[in-house]
Amino acid sequence: MRLRTRGEAIFEWFNYTLLVLIILTCLIPVLNIAAKSLSDEASVMAGEVLIWPIHFTTDAYGIVLGSQKFLTSFRNSVYITMVGTLLNVILTVCTGYALSRSRLKGQKAIMMLYVFTMLFNAGIIPTYLVVKGAGLINSYWALIVPALVSPFNMIIVRLYFMNLPDSLEESGKIDGASNVRILVSIMVPLAMPVIATIALFCAVEYWNSYFDALMYINDAKLMPLQVYLREMLLNAADASNNVDMLAQVNVSQESIRGATVVAATLPIVVVYPFLQRYFVKGVVLGAVKG
Repeated sequence: MRLRTRGEAIFEWFNYTLLVLIILTCLIPVLNIAAKSLSDEASVMAGEVLIWPIHFTTDAYGIVLGSQKFLTSFRNSVYITMVGTLLNVILTVCTGYALSRSRLKGQKAIMMLYVFTMLFNAGIIPTYLVVKGAGLINSYWALIVPALVSPFNMIIVRLYFMNLPDSLEESGKIDGASNVRILVSIMVPLAMPVIATIALFCAVEYWNSYFDALMYINDAKLMPLQVYLREMLLNAADASNNVDMLAQVNVSQESIRGATVVAATLPIVVVYPFLQRYFVKGVVLGAVKG
């Protein structure tokens, strides 16, 4: 192995320094919010909390998790995310597999239509009229159906299936398997990395979505967690207005906001490590072939 030149060493040092600064820029605000949610009122109000809790307390989490509004919105988000992700993955896999087969009539035309939707869309008002015309207003399905098949995810899945050898499908046909059986028993097990990847994409998208709920949902009992979080953060005058169980202990509004943000973010953070090992592999293998 040759020794690095001075220029290469400086360049490597610069890259590491830049990456560390980017990591700190993203990480410090998160740590600050978490620290405030675990600190007492006096420390937060005095501005003493940076990235480590002072006078550790979980009172803010007791208030937030005891709020009926929070629990209702959390349950709504869990339902929307689980159902939406499941249906999205099923439809995306089926569509991607079908469009990966060259024998499909009109394959190129269908692909052009999908790509067209990535470049152009009808806009907010026409989309709202379509959702309203379908009778989905003020229901969970208004937040699930419009995003059921993502063209970007479908293209990744399609390219992944195109990279699989045709001999796998041919062996299944020799054994008398139908197209559905080939997809379920042969293709899907081999495509688990890309399926896990798009499942993570879909779950994050459904979990973080709030604008659709603002447009399509009028019933407060159907609002997802992100809308509750948005109202909590925008109401700077009194965060406790959004918490139906008033604090009987000394907890600052900043601590309540921090606890709400952490509780809203934690589910995705917990799920991510289980899918992260598939993430890079699924995207890279799905993008090898154009």
